[in-house]
Amino acid sequence: MYDIAEEPHMHQARRQFLKTSGMGLGVTALASLLPQNALARLDSTGGARAKRVIFLFMAGAPSQVDLFDYKPDLDKQFRKPLPKSVSQGQRVTAMTRGREQLVAPSMFKFHRQGKNGIWMSELLPHLSKVADDLCIIKSMHTNAINHDPGKTFICTGAEIPGKASMGAWLSYGLGSMNRDLPDFIVLNSAYWTGGTRNVQALYSRLWGSGPLPSKHQGVAFQTSGDPVLFLSNPEGIDTGIRRRMLDLVGAVNQKHFDEIGDHEIQTTIAQQEMAFRMQASVPELTDVSNEPEGIRRLYGPEVEKKGSFARNCLLARRMVERGVRFIQIFHRGWDHHTILPKQLPGQCFDIDQPSAALLKDLKQRGLLDDTIVVFAGEFGRTVFCQGRLERDDYGRDHHPRCFSAWMAGGGIKGGLSYGETDDFSYNIARDPVAVRDLHVTMLHQLGIDHHKLSFPFQGLDQRLTGVEESHVIHPIIS
Repeated sequence: MYDIAEEPHMHQARRQFLKTSGMGLGVTALASLLPQNALARLDSTGGARAKRVIFLFMAGAPSQVDLFDYKPDLDKQFRKPLPKSVSQGQRVTAMTRGREQLVAPSMFKFHRQGKNGIWMSELLPHLSKVADDLCIIKSMHTNAINHDPGKTFICTGAEIPGKASMGAWLSYGLGSMNRDLPDFIVLNSAYWTGGTRNVQALYSRLWGSGPLPSKHQGVAFQTSGDPVLFLSNPEGIDTGIRRRMLDLVGAVNQKHFDEIGDHEIQTTIAQQEMAFRMQASVPELTDVSNEPEGIRRLYGPEVEKKGSFARNCLLARRMVERGVRFIQIFHRGWDHHTILPKQLPGQCFDIDQPSAALLKDLKQRGLLDDTIVVFAGEFGRTVFCQGRLERDDYGRDHHPRCFSAWMAGGGIKGGLSYGETDDFSYNIARDPVAVRDLHVTMLHQLGIDHHKLSFPFQGLDQRLTGVEESHVIHPIIS
């Protein structure tokens, strides 16, 4: 039987073995550094096209019917029941179960955009101008029908909490490209022009490290005050005093590690050193006053508000320049069960110009070629109405059977519409893409074989993509 009291002796015995073996601790220490730069090469698909990811997460689930999945014939179906041959008895939420499913066509106009004539909503005038950089995937699907498991699934690869997030996996698998900032940074947007009524909470486990060492978890920047909590020195403590304190604490922690061998102690030492360096790097990063006026104007008027989606997109570009591996920007308020036509334009105002500006800004600096930008929510919305139904007033329930996302950069084809849904944007008609397929494709572009990016925990090799078979979406890769 395992006795936790014996654990320090087990670690000591292991260290003694390594000291007396031909390898020695020096080689072992070198091996411990391999994941920083070598894991992707050891377990590589060969030929990485991207180095980093910016994930624009629209929490609450945008309506694909009103933004990307144009269905002109739906006008003829207004207020008619959704045919049972389409719904096929599929599960719905408790909010619409047992109620009449009346079709609600989008009230917004669509236009063909870019060289290939991709259909896009009038609500996205700025993104429409960069349509040739977008790959719109209209055949996404997921297992989750409620927000919490849906968000958890797309962020961590599992509906059950406790798994490592994608950013944590990339930090673990690819290592750091800089020494003064975290590998994984989270930006939560604080302002919503849409004035939406349904804004679900975001949980730190969406950017957690799960079973991976905790140094790989995301660092969430704050929308007010210090960008990172407790980053500033207390009153009366200067940098020199802070350095001496850190050296003393580090020495105590190192002695503790030598005694018991817990690698989380090394993580603590590394994170404390990172926090010290961040005292200089973070204020410089978040000070956008030196950005040219033309660049700030590119991102739109909201860029002047700290914590806005526009400001976060500009910060994401600055993070990319400084070698941050994974940046996740959350924008909430997309849960439009009622009065969607009133609320959706405001939501789109928040994200349209900044998202397009981010792509333009990355591109003009030569950074889009090796940066993957992803735009997605946790699922889609129903074509049938929830609540009041008029031509210009309707709501939509959750819909996991199909939804739209887009990708750009990092070797992804631009000007492409991939996958199709049926005439009601209810079922996938061609080229289905599961959430894990999206993960696999992103990893592939980063040079990682998803089968080999794993971590042993509780008797299993944990993976972002789980055990179900997943596939690279080769047709969208240039």
